Amino acid sequence: MKAYKELDKEELLALREDLNRQYEEAKAKGLKLDMSRGKPSASQLDMERDFMDVINSDSDLKTKSGVDCRNYGLLDGIPEVKKLMADMMNVSDDRVIVFGNSSLNIMYDTIARAMIFGVVDSTPWCKLDKIKFLCPVPGYDRHFAITEQFGIEMINIPMTAEGPDMDLVEKYVNEDPAVKGIWCVPKYSNPQGYTYSDETVKRFASLKPAAEDFRIFWDNAYAIHDLYEDKSDSLLEILSECEKAGNPDMVYEFGSTSKVTFPGSGISALASSRANLDSIRKTMTIQTIGPDKLNQLRHVRYFKDIEGMKAHMKKHAAIIRPKFEAVEKVLEEELEGLEIGQWTKPNGGYFISFDAMEGCAKAIVEKCREAGVVLTGAGATYPYKKDPRDSNIRIAPTFPSEEELSVAADLFVLCVKLVSVEKLLQDK
Repeated sequence: MKAYKELDKEELLALREDLNRQYEEAKAKGLKLDMSRGKPSASQLDMERDFMDVINSDSDLKTKSGVDCRNYGLLDGIPEVKKLMADMMNVSDDRVIVFGNSSLNIMYDTIARAMIFGVVDSTPWCKLDKIKFLCPVPGYDRHFAITEQFGIEMINIPMTAEGPDMDLVEKYVNEDPAVKGIWCVPKYSNPQGYTYSDETVKRFASLKPAAEDFRIFWDNAYAIHDLYEDKSDSLLEILSECEKAGNPDMVYEFGSTSKVTFPGSGISALASSRANLDSIRKTMTIQTIGPDKLNQLRHVRYFKDIEGMKAHMKKHAAIIRPKFEAVEKVLEEELEGLEIGQWTKPNGGYFISFDAMEGCAKAIVEKCREAGVVLTGAGATYPYKKDPRDSNIRIAPTFPSEEELSVAADLFVLCVKLVSVEKLLQDK
């Protein structure tokens, strides 16, 4: 297939005319498809309806140690669920606090706590002249929204297939005391699906921060979200690596069951050093009486242990794997060799990252929207929603049905072709 940039002006004009005709036909179908967020599909949620049946009015609602989950108590989680979440995050259960349904909520509170009270015994961030955060890009838009809301300056750090550009990370962290943190999605990163290499994790653990209150915000959202049993990625456990490197307090690790059980009714957890957790508990005792222990008990009764959780994730993978493969198939068949886009092929997670020609992402997303397919807004994967190259688009294949996904993927590649041709004509 001939690359578009090799076509002369007459060939591009003829191609544009044909693509415009196809686009008008697509618009006439009146599509209404939403691929803007990485949500589980109805079939995934239906698959686990029996999650609701493990506890009822006749159930024994006490923990193994005899604590009544209907009442107050156990501020940082029932022991059984601490063990379950610790095993999911590959840490020891004495390093875990269990919270409510959302790890994003923990991240927000962790930033807010640092702003108001400081990190452990350090100066509250709100009393400092300047606070900076490193942001691997493209990255998770909700991370960036948190730091933006608190007025924290965000600095772009380019992502590679091995993880963030560690030369830049080390330079900023080791030299600038205003740099207080970095956002990380270390396994199947959002949106590219990259997993940090062992070397990257070890370099993180060996950082020598200029700020004593610097913390790595390790959002391990896709710890067990593999698509393939035979080629799943592995991630080095960072808390133990930090201890080896003499930096035991440098990491806050976050995890949840938001895409394991029901997203709105899951459980979340924070793993960190004893010093960090003790500091957090001081404010927790004032902030809350405790999370929903009945929901924690439901999770333990449903999965029993980490092996039960992993077996459940294979059912999820069986539903969403064909969707990823369907999108990848369309991208390969329609765009391979045209040199108008590149995309990732992740082994897990919830997204495919697509890089269009520079200056084309916003136009592609808008073309899709006009024809009835809603994508994540162009620029959303960068701080302040400003993609300097206007090229990155996050594709979320999980929510639509396979039939809807096929239609949406066809429209997407059509819009990529049309916008690319128009861009090339402008440049000529």
